[in-house]
Amino acid sequence: MTDTYRTVAEPATTTFVVQGSEFLGHVRPVESVEAAEAFVETVDSEYADATHNVPAYRVRADPDGELLREYSSDDGEPSGSAGKPALNVLQGRELENVAVVVTRYYGGTNLGVGGLVRAYSRAVKEAVDEAGVIEERPHERVVVVVEYDDSGTVRGVLESEGYEFDADYEQRVTFDVRVPREAAASLRDRLRSATSGRVDLE
Repeated sequence: MTDTYRTVAEPATTTFVVQGSEFLGHVRPVESVEAAEAFVETVDSEYADATHNVPAYRVRADPDGELLREYSSDDGEPSGSAGKPALNVLQGRELENVAVVVTRYYGGTNLGVGGLVRAYSRAVKEAVDEAGVIEERPHERVVVVVEYDDSGTVRGVLESEGYEFDADYEQRVTFDVRVPREAAASLRDRLRSATSGRVDLE
């Protein structure tokens, strides 16, 4: 696999109606199988009153991106009519680290397998189009823990590099940083240097 991959830019939800059945396509970028499964569970509980919540995802399952984990389920729809068409859209668009759930509220008219395939495919396509597709580099999380005295220094380094991070001010200060994988080692070195080694890194 290459160092860059295609994924969706942001979460999105789209909706349309086919012969009385309402379909909602939910999509979001994810960075792990656990995050994908958590998203599926969240949609499942939020739309627990739906007739079906059909999930599919494609996620890089190891740090080097050598292994791609793919999953889909028909969630009670006829075999092959829902989950596989949803996954096929992700495969066809060559998207990775992305999860989708298609919610269906049954409208009283059977669509047949062909109609279901078209509807579930459309739901994923429209959600992906709404979210937008971007080229992304593999990232990892670096957790930085320092005393208050060094927190300004660490924040300055992170902001100068433009990295996304969350800061948690407890007894010590914890920065949860999202870093491109190829830059993680140099960031750790820079933080050790900037704090004269007074930094805990995970």
